Amino acid sequence: MPSLDDLTRPPGRPPRLLYGGDWNPEQWPEETWAEDVRLMRRAGVNSVTLGVFSWSRLEPAPGAREFGWLDRLMDLTHENGIGVVLATPTSSPPPWLGRLHPETLPRDEDGRTEWWGSRQHFSHSSEAYRRHAAAITEDLAARYAGHPALTMWHINNEYCTHDWGDEAARTFRRWLKARYGTLDALNTAWGTDFWSQRYADWAEVLPPRRAHYLKNPAHVLDFRRYTSDLLLECYRAERDIVRRHTPHLPVTTNFMPFWSGQDGWAWAAEEDLVSVDVYPDPRDPRGGQDNAMIGDLTRSQAGGRPWMVMEQAAGAVNWRDVNHPKPPGLNRLWALQAVAHGADAVCYFQWRQSRQGAERFHSGMLGHAGERGRVFQETVRIGADLARLGPHVAGSRVTTDIAVLHDWHSWWADGPDGAPSRRVDHAGIVRAWHRALFDARLPVSFAHPHHDLTGHRLVLVPHLHLLDDTAIDNLTAYVQGGGTLVCGFLTGVADQDGRVRPGGMDPRLRALLGIDLLQEWWPLDEDERVDCGTFHGTLWSEELTPAAGAETVAAYRGGELDGLPAVLRNGRAWYVSTLPEPDALRELLAAVAREAGTGAVLDGLPEGVEAVRRGELLFLLHHGRDPLTVPLPGRYRDLLTGALSTGTLTLERYGVAVLEETP
Repeated sequence: MPSLDDLTRPPGRPPRLLYGGDWNPEQWPEETWAEDVRLMRRAGVNSVTLGVFSWSRLEPAPGAREFGWLDRLMDLTHENGIGVVLATPTSSPPPWLGRLHPETLPRDEDGRTEWWGSRQHFSHSSEAYRRHAAAITEDLAARYAGHPALTMWHINNEYCTHDWGDEAARTFRRWLKARYGTLDALNTAWGTDFWSQRYADWAEVLPPRRAHYLKNPAHVLDFRRYTSDLLLECYRAERDIVRRHTPHLPVTTNFMPFWSGQDGWAWAAEEDLVSVDVYPDPRDPRGGQDNAMIGDLTRSQAGGRPWMVMEQAAGAVNWRDVNHPKPPGLNRLWALQAVAHGADAVCYFQWRQSRQGAERFHSGMLGHAGERGRVFQETVRIGADLARLGPHVAGSRVTTDIAVLHDWHSWWADGPDGAPSRRVDHAGIVRAWHRALFDARLPVSFAHPHHDLTGHRLVLVPHLHLLDDTAIDNLTAYVQGGGTLVCGFLTGVADQDGRVRPGGMDPRLRALLGIDLLQEWWPLDEDERVDCGTFHGTLWSEELTPAAGAETVAAYRGGELDGLPAVLRNGRAWYVSTLPEPDALRELLAAVAREAGTGAVLDGLPEGVEAVRRGELLFLLHHGRDPLTVPLPGRYRDLLTGALSTGTLTLERYGVAVLEETP
């Protein structure tokens, strides 16, 4: 498949990285537009996204079309050498649509209508919404298909709408009929004989609305699946329209970072280019690790191909309880970190900071302080860095020997209601394991449990509560083929319907991991730890009887589980029945990685320095505030500065070096 650069680079230009962001010039007087473009050129911006929230401007009344202002913007960007990622405006319908077609408005679990006045106020199931969305998309694509500024399509924005209303009930039944065929099959999958929930007519099946007590977890699981699929139907409908007009241009939609609402693997397979919005908290000491994890996941969803940061913040956001700005240098560090992890496009929300509306305190590349402001000065510097790197890095790949398995269906099945512990959080556990790998400087990718795993020396399963038969057979074959596997607690507890496996864990997994009997789960309180000999465990523990031949690597000490395995090994398969504290988890995974034949990109790095190899280049990223010296195994030239270094390299506060080895 062609790279992003191949698809978007004007003929005759060298390889480049895309740089820019959402531009919403309709919020400003037209005389501002020329000034915006002048400053974009100064900053090295070569790509802008237009039209994300412009439906009411483009279609001020049903069937009306006002394209003149967008025509002028498309011409202006092209005249200044800036490409356009043109968005379909369907994430925020105009007020007239909700007024004339109230069935287009989603309802929450309590049946309350979500009205216009914000965004994402559409029911994915509404035929009227889909009809009007298709019409505006058709006319946009027809009008601008041949425009020389157009480089890419951006469908909708951050698909995240849930709907429990009557329109959703209708399509939920349709989805269930396609999945199960008969009510008997649905009743079996959902276990509806529990609490007399058995359905005798399809009309009785509703979305999982507000209930008196605990909801049926299989019902909730299928509703999450259905919601992801229905939103994907909306995406496909608009994607297919623009593809028909511009089959040569890539189409994307922006994921939210590590969000539970969409099956990211299924969605990524429908995109030409995978893009994501990334918003780590600048006050979070683990923000850099979170940024790296999102990059690793997005690159993996893209099949290892380059991906796109569609949105990030140049400074503060506006939706946390306290919204801190990024200190000097952090914006640049995280932008270049995304490139290190495989991004070929670094973009922001938004270009010019809004003066009105709900996001007037959300930063922009050009902030309220204007072109003399620090944020804009950093915008200019980042643009220059990306221009230097583009010819060397665009299209190259990051390769890894370690895969972390992640599946949205397992995430959906692992809800807190009726579970042994409300403290067990799928996303938190995956972050904890990725943190251990990040701190050990071990490069990592993500994979679906059905993926071919044979190219990885080490496969990690932090927390897959739900595993179907195909996934279990895949893990078994991987270990039998010589791979090393480490599973966290609660792995393989349930099948594809959320039904608990015989014995509390699938028998094939128990045989693979060396577990004779899983006696009891022993969740831990917030302030509770278990002594595991050389480390302490948190969150969870288990009463396991090891199988003959399995090795207890670490045992619980004291309490009810005294002497039982906390870490169990059965050949090349490991099972960790607790969540070790961060340092212990890092040491454990690093030791297993060494034994599996893989290790850090660069040894001897000071704390806080990340090393990533992309293609032939070595990225060094300093996540701390104090200057430090990094050992180098040879002689390198920094592509950002041109400086040569032999043996050591000094990194300043939030410093970045992109190194090319030289003779």
